[in-house]
Amino acid sequence: MTTSVEAARAERRYVVIGAGAVGATLAAELHTAGIATVLVARGAHLDALRAGGLRYLRPDGEHVVGVPVVSGPAEVDLRTGDVLVLATKAQDAESTIADWAWRAVKGGLSAAESLPVLVLQNGLDTELVALRRFATVYGAAVWSPSTYLVPGEVESPAAPAVGIVWVGKFPGGHDARLDPIADDLRAARHLVEVVEDIPRWKAGKLLGIVVNALDALYRPSPLRDRVGAALSAEARAVYAAAGRLAADLPADTTLDLSRFVSHPIPDRPPAGRSTWQSLQRGASLESDFLNGEIVLLARLHGVDAPHNAAALARIRRAEREGTPAGSLGDDDLRVTFPQLDVFTDAAALAAELAGPRPPVLLDVRWALGDPHGREHHRDGHLPGAVYVDLDTELAAPVGDPLAGRHPLPDITDLQAAARRWGVSVDRPVVAYDATGGLAAGRAWWLLRWAGLTDVRILDGGLGAWVAGGLPLETGAVPDPGTGDVELSPGHLPVLDADGAADLAHSGLLLDARAAERYRGETEPIDPRAGHVPGAVSAPTGDNLAPDGRFRPPAELRTRIAELGEGPVGVYCGSGVTAAHEIAALAAAGIPAALFPGSWSAWSSDPARPVAVGSEPDGG
Repeated sequence: MTTSVEAARAERRYVVIGAGAVGATLAAELHTAGIATVLVARGAHLDALRAGGLRYLRPDGEHVVGVPVVSGPAEVDLRTGDVLVLATKAQDAESTIADWAWRAVKGGLSAAESLPVLVLQNGLDTELVALRRFATVYGAAVWSPSTYLVPGEVESPAAPAVGIVWVGKFPGGHDARLDPIADDLRAARHLVEVVEDIPRWKAGKLLGIVVNALDALYRPSPLRDRVGAALSAEARAVYAAAGRLAADLPADTTLDLSRFVSHPIPDRPPAGRSTWQSLQRGASLESDFLNGEIVLLARLHGVDAPHNAAALARIRRAEREGTPAGSLGDDDLRVTFPQLDVFTDAAALAAELAGPRPPVLLDVRWALGDPHGREHHRDGHLPGAVYVDLDTELAAPVGDPLAGRHPLPDITDLQAAARRWGVSVDRPVVAYDATGGLAAGRAWWLLRWAGLTDVRILDGGLGAWVAGGLPLETGAVPDPGTGDVELSPGHLPVLDADGAADLAHSGLLLDARAAERYRGETEPIDPRAGHVPGAVSAPTGDNLAPDGRFRPPAELRTRIAELGEGPVGVYCGSGVTAAHEIAALAAAGIPAALFPGSWSAWSSDPARPVAVGSEPDGG
């Protein structure tokens, strides 16, 4: 005897438009569950499906699913009871919706007037596009680990549930007509939760997939993970500026997620996310609707999203150039996201300290005229932070005046100090101070010069940590244990006095001291007042915003562009704050060489000329 539910189900048919990983998986499961389904495909995939059915690869083996396949709306006689399921990529949604919306449905009305459309796309845009035409739009946030790489074939590794669907009426509210559709999706082995605020769930999913471009381009690494966290954090900040709410999908759902587990498929290596798959196939990318969605929201609401903008530009360049999926490494990440290779913020650092690779923290509190850095450290420091004495551990003893007030330390001494601090080959390092990075920059530069690649500065320093409500410790720090780091010199460029003199006229030599010292109006510590002839005044304090954090990379690039062009070198009084300027330049993607002896060395040599005044060559 046929039940009313079965009778109603018999009246429904799902027209799944788009036969990629998600669409083909859903169509295969609906068809296998005995629910009427038509799958719309194109190109070689369509030909393969017509010739031999869908090769549906599961953890328990291969299944051939004979779901009916068509090429488009001209081959489908739409009827009352049809549910259109839009499963194309987001970039194809507009044209696909326009193609289907005004097709006739048996009975006289059009699809847009009489049929519901279920929108599965990533991003935040497609429901709006659909609602412009369709009277009934259901949005969905979908988790599916399925893979489509080969025509006629889809891999679906999750079991017992093959996917998760959060679905709701767009733009919101309850619609009883959605309940039987949700039941059909459950029959198709998907976990399904009907929600009344689907935009919030779509926004929540987007937070997790702004990293897709990284997965598509880069090999796994801690730096890739850190950039991914920054992309998501930036997206959250943009949501806050836009007043947009986002669900925490795992935390907010009522579903039993333990039923959704990926398993190996025999003889198939794990594949990447959807953008990786598209890049691998040479297909168009949906990144404009992932990272680009965040960039759009940011621009609409007067804020910046530089990390997501950089990710979008890089994946699009890879598409143009035919870059193989997953072929890039950390070197390209550092070029694409230079700021994230130089700085970390307080919230990100707190999360990293709680993670599997907590950084070694170096407290480098130092300032001219303040010899009490160690006491400041005892009074309050980041948890576990080791105090570093800039004068004795980040510089060699002062000897020859022509080497300056803070000569570079011998590499053996620097390595011994780094090991005392607990620096090891498998842990990152974060340096901070209480003066906007002016001292921490020296630790950052020296360790980079000595070959460490994962060294960063806490942007905003101690003040940013405290402002974030994060804890401090007092007193002495327990012995961190001896590190095993191996250092070698020369991994960042340096200038001697002759090189600085040449660069002042062949490139751009920046004087990072205060403007009055550059002009020669005052000189509190070094033998002569003034500046290297040809050098341009660029006080390092101008790299900082009023809150003590570094200015955005775009502002830093503009600042340097206004000062001049060509290869860049930097000096200061003794090679300390010049490192801060080099860090700012690195965050802006501009390499620069350090003159370690700086003005203290130059002014100690009576044979070296001195310029005074506000102009590079004096006057």
